[in-house]
Amino acid sequence: MKINDVILQTVTKIVTFIILTFAIYLFFAGHHNPGGGFIGGLVISSALILMLLAFDIETVTQTLPINYKVITGLGVLVSLFTGMASFVFHVPFLSQAHLHFYMPIVNEEINIATTIIFEIGVAMAVVGTTMTVIVSISRNKGDEE
Repeated sequence: MKINDVILQTVTKIVTFIILTFAIYLFFAGHHNPGGGFIGGLVISSALILMLLAFDIETVTQTLPINYKVITGLGVLVSLFTGMASFVFHVPFLSQAHLHFYMPIVNEEINIATTIIFEIGVAMAVVGTTMTVIVSISRNKGDEE
C-alpha cells in the first residue's frame, strides 16, 4: 500500500458517510422537490463507486457482500407491485394514497405518500443496475492485466 492510498482510504470513509446522508436527503426531498428514487440511487451508487476506487474490489465485496443483480430485480418488482396494488383498490395504475400521522416529538403532522414505496424500488433498481455494470467492468479490466 502506498502512502497516498492511506490518505484516500481515510478520506473515503468520511466522505462516503456524507454522500450517503445527502442521498437520503435527496431521496426524501423528491416527493415535493427535485430528487427522488432515481437521483438518490445514483448518489448511493457514487458512494459505492468511491469505495471501489479507494479500496480494491475484493475488499469492498467482502465488506458489502451484495448481489447487485438481485437488488435490481427486487427493485423492479417493488416498483411494479406498488403500481399494481392500485388495481386491488380499483383505482388507476400508480395512484397514490396519503398517510397522515401526528409526531408528538416535533409537534407536527407528517404526511407520507405511498409513492415512497415506488421510489424505494426505483432507487434499488438504479443502484443495482449501476453497480452491476461498474463491478463487471472493473472485474473484466483486472482480468486483462
